[in-house]
Amino acid sequence: MSKECTLYALSTCIHCRRMKVFLEDHDVEFDNVFVDKLRGDERKETIDLIKNYNPKLSFPTLVVKEGACIVVGFHKDQIEEALDL
Repeated sequence: MSKECTLYALSTCIHCRRMKVFLEDHDVEFDNVFVDKLRGDERKETIDLIKNYNPKLSFPTLVVKEGACIVVGFHKDQIEEALDL
């Protein structure tokens, strides 16, 4: 079973941490990718992927249902709507 969404975040970002906790508190299955901890080609490929969803490359970026919905920034109402919470 695939995860419901992927959270692209920075390990030092408070908004990223808040989104991660929010998703965990709502029992959402998600992959968490700390972009600032990636190196080399993996980092470049991940950044290129995020830019497809969020050209400004801001964090957190939440990709829901393989790109069906994108939430940029920690906005509870948008997250709830995207995930039908």
